[in-house]
Amino acid sequence: MSYTISDLCNGCGACMRLCPVDAITGEKKEKHHIVEELCIECGACGRICPEGAVINSEGQVCSTIKRSQWNKPRFDEKLCSSCNICIDACPVNCIGLSEARSAKDPHGYPYLREEKACIGCGFCADECPIDAVVMA
Repeated sequence: MSYTISDLCNGCGACMRLCPVDAITGEKKEKHHIVEELCIECGACGRICPEGAVINSEGQVCSTIKRSQWNKPRFDEKLCSSCNICIDACPVNCIGLSEARSAKDPHGYPYLREEKACIGCGFCADECPIDAVVMA
Protein backbone atom coordinates (compact mmCIF):
# COMPACT_ATOMS: atom_id res chain seq x y z
CA MET A 1 0.00 0.00 0.00
CA SER A 2 1.36 3.44 -0.89
CA TYR A 3 1.30 6.70 1.00
CA THR A 4 -1.92 8.74 0.82
CA ILE A 5 -2.89 12.38 1.25
CA SER A 6 -5.68 13.37 3.64
CA ASP A 7 -8.21 16.18 3.46
CA LEU A 8 -5.78 18.39 5.41
CA CYS A 9 -3.95 19.00 2.11
CA ASN A 10 -4.06 22.66 1.10
CA GLY A 11 -2.66 22.08 -2.39
CA CYS A 12 0.65 23.86 -1.80
CA GLY A 13 2.46 21.42 -4.12
CA ALA A 14 5.57 20.91 -1.95
CA CYS A 15 5.11 17.13 -2.07
CA MET A 16 4.52 17.10 -5.80
CA ARG A 17 7.69 19.09 -6.51
CA LEU A 18 9.80 16.78 -4.34
CA CYS A 19 8.44 13.37 -5.40
CA PRO A 20 11.27 11.58 -7.27
CA VAL A 21 8.90 9.45 -9.36
CA ASP A 22 6.15 11.99 -10.14
CA ALA A 23 3.60 9.92 -8.21
CA ILE A 24 1.73 12.97 -6.88
CA THR A 25 -0.85 14.86 -8.89
CA GLY A 26 -3.09 17.81 -8.17
CA GLU A 27 -3.92 21.40 -8.89
CA LYS A 28 -2.69 24.34 -6.86
CA LYS A 29 -4.88 25.03 -3.81
CA GLU A 30 -6.72 21.70 -4.23
CA LYS A 31 -6.17 18.39 -2.50
CA HIS A 32 -3.38 16.37 -4.10
CA HIS A 33 -3.41 12.63 -4.76
CA ILE A 34 -0.71 9.94 -4.72
CA VAL A 35 -0.87 7.42 -7.56
CA GLU A 36 -0.49 4.11 -5.73
CA GLU A 37 1.11 2.29 -8.65
CA LEU A 38 3.89 4.89 -8.90
CA CYS A 39 4.62 5.51 -5.20
CA ILE A 40 7.93 4.01 -4.04
CA GLU A 41 7.25 4.81 -0.35
CA CYS A 42 10.34 6.98 0.07
CA GLY A 43 8.55 9.20 2.58
CA ALA A 44 9.80 12.50 1.20
CA CYS A 45 6.26 13.79 0.72
CA GLY A 46 5.47 13.22 4.39
CA ARG A 47 8.60 14.94 5.63
CA ILE A 48 8.04 18.02 3.43
CA CYS A 49 4.27 18.49 3.91
CA PRO A 50 3.66 21.63 6.02
CA GLU A 51 0.09 20.56 6.83
CA GLY A 52 0.73 17.02 8.10
CA ALA A 53 -1.58 15.72 5.38
CA VAL A 54 0.47 12.70 4.31
CA ILE A 55 -0.31 9.27 5.75
CA ASN A 56 2.23 6.48 5.44
CA SER A 57 1.54 2.91 4.38
CA GLU A 58 0.93 1.88 8.02
CA GLY A 59 -1.82 4.50 8.36
CA GLN A 60 0.22 6.92 10.49
CA VAL A 61 0.38 10.66 9.86
CA CYS A 62 3.88 11.64 8.74
CA SER A 63 5.72 14.31 10.70
CA THR A 64 7.04 17.39 8.94
CA ILE A 65 10.81 17.71 9.35
CA LYS A 66 12.95 20.63 8.24
CA ARG A 67 14.88 19.54 5.19
CA SER A 68 18.17 20.54 6.81
CA GLN A 69 17.45 17.93 9.50
CA TRP A 70 16.74 15.00 7.18
CA ASN A 71 19.04 12.03 7.62
CA LYS A 72 21.71 11.63 4.96
CA PRO A 73 23.74 8.55 4.07
CA ARG A 74 27.15 8.06 5.59
CA PHE A 75 29.48 5.54 3.97
CA ASP A 76 31.99 3.39 5.86
CA GLU A 77 34.82 2.81 3.40
CA LYS A 78 36.39 0.21 5.69
CA LEU A 79 33.31 -1.98 5.29
CA CYS A 80 32.35 -1.00 1.74
CA SER A 81 33.03 -3.50 -1.03
CA SER A 82 32.30 -0.99 -3.83
CA CYS A 83 29.39 -3.09 -5.11
CA ASN A 84 27.41 0.01 -6.25
CA ILE A 85 24.10 -1.34 -4.89
CA CYS A 86 23.59 1.87 -2.91
CA ILE A 87 24.10 3.94 -6.06
CA ASP A 88 21.57 1.85 -7.98
CA ALA A 89 19.05 2.05 -5.11
CA CYS A 90 19.00 5.86 -5.00
CA PRO A 91 15.82 7.21 -6.66
CA VAL A 92 17.31 10.70 -7.13
CA ASN A 93 20.80 9.71 -8.31
CA CYS A 94 22.57 11.79 -5.67
CA ILE A 95 25.21 9.16 -4.82
CA GLY A 96 28.40 9.04 -6.85
CA LEU A 97 31.42 6.76 -6.99
CA SER A 98 34.83 8.24 -6.25
CA GLU A 99 37.93 7.65 -8.34
CA ALA A 100 40.32 4.93 -7.22
CA ARG A 101 42.37 6.05 -4.23
CA SER A 102 45.68 4.61 -5.43
CA ALA A 103 47.24 1.62 -7.15
CA LYS A 104 47.24 -0.02 -3.73
CA ASP A 105 43.49 0.64 -3.37
CA PRO A 106 42.03 0.45 -6.89
CA HIS A 107 38.40 0.77 -5.71
CA GLY A 108 36.15 3.76 -5.93
CA TYR A 109 33.81 4.37 -3.01
CA PRO A 110 30.30 5.79 -2.83
CA TYR A 111 29.81 9.33 -1.58
CA LEU A 112 26.96 11.84 -1.39
CA ARG A 113 27.60 13.67 -4.65
CA GLU A 114 24.58 16.00 -4.48
CA GLU A 115 23.62 16.56 -0.85
CA LYS A 116 20.78 18.97 -1.67
CA ALA A 117 19.19 16.41 -3.99
CA CYS A 118 19.10 13.70 -1.30
CA ILE A 119 15.55 13.04 -0.06
CA GLY A 120 16.64 11.00 2.96
CA CYS A 121 14.74 7.91 1.91
CA GLY A 122 17.34 5.48 3.25
CA PHE A 123 17.03 3.10 0.32
CA CYS A 124 20.83 3.11 -0.03
CA ALA A 125 21.26 1.94 3.57
CA ASP A 126 18.41 -0.57 3.32
CA GLU A 127 19.91 -2.20 0.24
CA CYS A 128 23.55 -2.34 1.39
CA PRO A 129 24.28 -6.04 1.91
CA ILE A 130 27.10 -5.39 4.42
CA ASP A 131 25.71 -2.42 6.39
CA ALA A 132 28.37 -0.03 5.12
CA VAL A 133 25.76 2.72 4.72
CA VAL A 134 23.97 4.31 7.66
CA MET A 135 21.54 7.20 7.74
CA ALA A 136 22.60 9.95 10.14
